[in-house]
Amino acid sequence: MNTFINNEEFKKKVIFIMGATGTGKSREIEPNSDFTAEDFCLQAVIYIEKILKTQRVLIIVGGPNSYIEKLVEDPVFMFKYKYDSCFIWIDVEQSVLNRRVDMRFDQMVKAGLVDEVRQIFIPDADYTKGIRRSIGVPEMDRYLREETNIDGDDESKKMILQYSISSIKRNTRMLICNQLAKIQQLISEKMWSVHHIIATDVFKEDKEEDLDEAWTNTVLQPCLDIVKIFLKNDHHNIIIECT
Repeated sequence: MNTFINNEEFKKKVIFIMGATGTGKSREIEPNSDFTAEDFCLQAVIYIEKILKTQRVLIIVGGPNSYIEKLVEDPVFMFKYKYDSCFIWIDVEQSVLNRRVDMRFDQMVKAGLVDEVRQIFIPDADYTKGIRRSIGVPEMDRYLREETNIDGDDESKKMILQYSISSIKRNTRMLICNQLAKIQQLISEKMWSVHHIIATDVFKEDKEEDLDEAWTNTVLQPCLDIVKIFLKNDHHNIIIECT
């Protein structure tokens, strides 16, 4: 007698929150080292098992979409065999996202972005490796090289810095386009079933209290509903609370 075991029933559940991002930086990685997709996957599988053993809900947020694709699709990691995945895509209209990116970098400059990049600046550094290839680092190269040569010329410094910031914003917009295209590719070519949450209206709110309420109604609550349905057939009694 042949017995068929439905592996879907025994799969552990993993939730992915995806979407375009303005920028990314890490304090955990050596500046000269590359954190590859392979490194990401090897680290991810270790922490996934650690967290799931605690009977907690596992949510993976962010990370390059190409890295997530490798984790899920590469047969070496047997992710699809071991885990049941729920993909949630938080999407914002491109024009609105671009404005937020501009505002974010302006705030980062005020908060000390230039000094942060200056700490890892090396004139002969290779901008194709490690954290130095992150958006915000290579664009500041010209300013950091010339700031000592034009000491006292505040107007020239200001112009070069503004050019560097404009380059950061432009390259970030290009990154966002690539990220969105990758998500669309995962849906159309890899046939990923992705829950699409449109959050554009949330970021049109001017007041912080209005933004919080709009986020709860437009993004948070729909996501919670999706997750509850996804987890309802799990073997554990899981309570999701929002505080």
